[in-house]
Amino acid sequence: MHYHGYLWVGAKERFDQEALRRPPHPEPPPAGSKPELIERYREVAAAFATVDLPPLETAYWLVKPRSLVRGTWEEGKDAATWVGARVAEYAPRFASEWERGCIDLARRINCLAETLDSGGDVSLGFYLERPSYLSLAVVTCSPNPSKHELTCPSRRDMARRMCRK
Repeated sequence: MHYHGYLWVGAKERFDQEALRRPPHPEPPPAGSKPELIERYREVAAAFATVDLPPLETAYWLVKPRSLVRGTWEEGKDAATWVGARVAEYAPRFASEWERGCIDLARRINCLAETLDSGGDVSLGFYLERPSYLSLAVVTCSPNPSKHELTCPSRRDMARRMCRK
């Protein structure tokens, strides 16, 4: 088991594009559906795996391009420490003065490490000034307990390289 870390910062209005943050329905719209519905389904189906927006379900980060991985760790504590460092880095930009002042990083890192060590994923989000949004996630990989069918981005890239030879 290992862990992949993801970080996204962007405009809140872009983050709010929920259709691009959820996987497409396994079944396309039925024949005879409105053309705009069919076109929207095709757009979302094509974009979901490539768009950099955080998925609504944390495990779906694993279908995103490998280039979005910000770190890979063998130990939950190391991944949690990375999250803690990112929280500390962005805390001065938190929109809420209350959030800026009440972060107990040591306790948060320990809780995140426990979650990761037990096979869970972690996902944190913070509103930043201007209004922007910060999304931090660490996904358990090989396999992910909630989505066994999702492959590791590193292995997927390795398989693609092997097929090209």
